[in-house]
Amino acid sequence: MPRHGRPHGLYPRRLNWLYVPALLLFGVFSIYPLISGMGLSLTNWNGYSPGRAFIGFDNYVRLLDDEVFRRALINTFIYGVGSTIIQQILGLGLAVVLDRIVRGASLIRAIIYLPVMVSPVVLGTMYYLIFRYNNGALNDLRALWGADQVAWLADASVGVTVIVAVNSLQFVGISMVIYLAGLQAVPSEYLEAAELDGAGWWQRFRSIVVPLLQPAFATSIVLNLIGGLKLFDVIQVLTGGGPGRSTHSVSTLIGETYFSSQAAGYAASMGVVLFILIAVATFVLNSALNRKRVEL
Repeated sequence: MPRHGRPHGLYPRRLNWLYVPALLLFGVFSIYPLISGMGLSLTNWNGYSPGRAFIGFDNYVRLLDDEVFRRALINTFIYGVGSTIIQQILGLGLAVVLDRIVRGASLIRAIIYLPVMVSPVVLGTMYYLIFRYNNGALNDLRALWGADQVAWLADASVGVTVIVAVNSLQFVGISMVIYLAGLQAVPSEYLEAAELDGAGWWQRFRSIVVPLLQPAFATSIVLNLIGGLKLFDVIQVLTGGGPGRSTHSVSTLIGETYFSSQAAGYAASMGVVLFILIAVATFVLNSALNRKRVEL
């Protein structure tokens, strides 16, 4: 008897064709700019005139002696690693608390997650109004107490700390949601059995919950690290890279080098270094987390 319905394998073949537009878009908006940027980094193009000369790896050699770039590279590590650590601690802590709350948990989750949906430029402007020297909210409060004003964003170390804190507070909601989903996926039977065996809350959390949260740890850490390493908006609004270009990240320094110094080729070489940095950090982190998961 003839078989009714569609021939076997028709849907998979059609599904494969659906990948073609996605691959084209990925090539146009990701692969082509990457290759173009690598080629541009080998030239002395100023970003405006049609002429450009091939100079080989001169831009990369220049980076080795660029003190401003080295400072921006160090800041980029601080923004990425610092924000990631803070977001994991706060995100996991909030998730553990909200997982035990019955009433109002949804509203609290929405409030904590709300900054994620706000533009970093808007949020950065709000914090700038808090930390700025003249008529800043913090200095106005200090004036009420009779204390002197403080130039919060005029000190390099304080400025870097403020940027890390602002970025962490904005995106902690992402870590919270990831960890909360992981906590709610932990089988209650495991916890009940451990409780019957006399295990306390900390023992259950350390021996059962944490190992089962390994996929959540991997996802949250990688997302937060990538976001921190390519941080741009908040820095640009809060400090603009100052004072004395001491709070620049590689991303903001690329923008300044291109538009202010009119050195597109040199800026492109910074972009290539940033791409390599993020790619290597993501690969190493994923490998370490996957190895840890296998050991568990």
